Amino acid sequence: MNASEIFWIVLTCILGIQLLFALWNVSCLPKVRSFRADKIQPPDLLVSVLIPARNERLHIEGCLESVLASDTTGFRMEVLVLDDRSEDETAAMVQAIADRDARVRLLHGVDLPEGWMGKSHACHRLVQEAKGEWYMFVDADVRLEPSAIQQTLAAGCEQSGGLVTGFPYQVTKTWMEKLVVPMMVFTIISHLPIFMIRRSSSPMFVAATGAFLLIHRSSYEASGGHAAIQAHLVDDMSLAKAVKRAGHPVMLTDVHDVTNTRMYQNGAEVWNGYKKNMYEGMGRKDVLLLGTMLMYTLMYIVPPLGLIIGLLMGSSMFILYGLIGTLLGMAVKRVADHAGGQPWWLALLQPVSMACVIAIGLASWQAGRSGKGYVWKGRRYS
Repeated sequence: MNASEIFWIVLTCILGIQLLFALWNVSCLPKVRSFRADKIQPPDLLVSVLIPARNERLHIEGCLESVLASDTTGFRMEVLVLDDRSEDETAAMVQAIADRDARVRLLHGVDLPEGWMGKSHACHRLVQEAKGEWYMFVDADVRLEPSAIQQTLAAGCEQSGGLVTGFPYQVTKTWMEKLVVPMMVFTIISHLPIFMIRRSSSPMFVAATGAFLLIHRSSYEASGGHAAIQAHLVDDMSLAKAVKRAGHPVMLTDVHDVTNTRMYQNGAEVWNGYKKNMYEGMGRKDVLLLGTMLMYTLMYIVPPLGLIIGLLMGSSMFILYGLIGTLLGMAVKRVADHAGGQPWWLALLQPVSMACVIAIGLASWQAGRSGKGYVWKGRRYS
């Protein structure tokens, strides 16, 4: 047995273990639909739905309509929207809805103070005006099923406070969206032991999305809120880590069947959105990001390349191990896609998806290290 065959055997075993881990990990993800309104205690508590909005004319009406259609059995609801100095009709559209539904109130943004990130400051301002016992942060591009808030609130009440979050079903239309956006769930399913999010107090074991995030007032205050993470570009993960450091629980749930979102409208937005988050999301740690990109290359790019080389060279060993490795990689992707509600055929494009992720990761690292920073929604972040 030569070194090449040993390499392929080791790589195949690693991919097999990865597949088994992904299957087990998905089984640990609690479904938000399993929580019911009778778990909400005390009854009739107030939930503040908080929506930061900047240039969201395409989304804000649909978001507000879905929020206002929520089943509020067991709780009361106020809805606060902060127009973060939009340059479009966002404010007027929110005010028109507020004029006919007293639960909705429009707040207006101010100049961004030095040291603050835009979304964190908007969320901070919303909390200052909120009266609820629970804060439900919802991005303007998210749509909710009627039971979404109620069942998430029930989950929060069952764990007696803390933070509850989950990744909405990702609506994708352009090819770059289809290839890249579902990889967010893939990363969690493949690497983060989900059962440790609830069981461990370590901030190492955490996953969160600000698109749909419920937090108890006491947990928000104990964590320091957005004021404590004002300069953090990836605010949702930073807030969840702060909650854990404060000794409060965090729960990641499966909400894809009660929420949906189209985060990006085209390939450029996908590229810039992920570029903004990847290096920052790994704590600006060069070794961690570059090591992850190298691992992804070995596990998910080398096998299909080996298969192609084997076919061109007539090498039965490269064909066999390349095919097995490629199929295992696609199987891991299918497990993650199933958890996120994505179609089965996306797994067949897994090597292309991974190549895109690696390219964005390297671009994110280069922009962060060079000081060029990132541009998002008309603002530049360094």
